[in-house]
Amino acid sequence: MATEVKISELAKTLFAEYSAGVIWADVDNTKYSPELWSEIDELTAKIRTNYTVASIKQLSAIHATRNAYKIAGKDPNRYRPSAEALMRRLINGNDLYKISTLVDLINLVSLKTGYSIGGFDNDKIVGVPTLGVGEKDEQFEGIGRGLLNIEGLPVYRDEMGGIGTPTSDEIRTSITDSTKRIFVIINAYSGIEGLQEAINFTESLLKKYANAKDVESAIFTANP
Repeated sequence: MATEVKISELAKTLFAEYSAGVIWADVDNTKYSPELWSEIDELTAKIRTNYTVASIKQLSAIHATRNAYKIAGKDPNRYRPSAEALMRRLINGNDLYKISTLVDLINLVSLKTGYSIGGFDNDKIVGVPTLGVGEKDEQFEGIGRGLLNIEGLPVYRDEMGGIGTPTSDEIRTSITDSTKRIFVIINAYSGIEGLQEAINFTESLLKKYANAKDVESAIFTANP
């Protein structure tokens, strides 16, 4: 179970502006929330009206995450940050998948802020998640993606291995219908500006749609 996160020396060097907004909460997950999807549909319409596939790359959080990929040796056009992938999906006329209330609300935050966000079942995490960089042939089964080549991707690992990258989270620690305590990492490669607002928004959605209790949050920075 995670009670904090750490940032490796390599990550501190490569991602000097990185900050992580971290949230823990006891939650009740559900299959579907019509009220939440009303918010998602409203934001979807705004994104389709105001952005293009090209322009979303210039959003601060997405632009910084793409640069982090390049610095670490990954092509962000082949392995897209999840926030960019979600927005591209909407702009291209496709709808989001309905997964569960917890996953759907994390996607809403990602669409609103541009941050790529990891959402985990906290009870499945072993030890302290630490940010590093994926290595050659490192095993990582992305949710809905199968084995993912994470070499050169920023990756959080616990004592058992990788749990999340800005492109995809690992199935081992994924949120399910039975998740009772959630662990969220908001990946801010653009720095701390705007991060607290994203944390506040996430907490408000968790309380509104997932009956969140015992909510805790913190910010961890690469170079305080």
